[in-house]
Amino acid sequence: MKNTILKGKLHRVVVTGNDLNYEGSISIDRALLNLAKIREYEKVEIYNINTGERFETYAIADEPDSGVVALNGAAARKAMKGDLLIVCSYVLLDSHELDNHRPTVIKVDESNRPLG
Repeated sequence: MKNTILKGKLHRVVVTGNDLNYEGSISIDRALLNLAKIREYEKVEIYNINTGERFETYAIADEPDSGVVALNGAAARKAMKGDLLIVCSYVLLDSHELDNHRPTVIKVDESNRPLG
């Protein structure tokens, strides 16, 4: 049996921009993606803390250490600049892998810089 389990999470990132005319996705600081073990073009689920909106798209890497978290295309309508988001990726694991799995959770400050 396979279980869908949290793999990586960016907790309380701040939306820094929106671009309706881009083809789609969420642009995220490459350093944050790496820390959270989220791969470029990987499907992510996004939870808007301000509105309760939940949606999915894919991640694209932006300049490392830029603090960028920008919604593109249709996703740009799902959150406004300044909104707080939770960005999650998931993995399918076999039952015997569950006990040894721990998700990577990255918390950030108001400038999208990693805490701790």
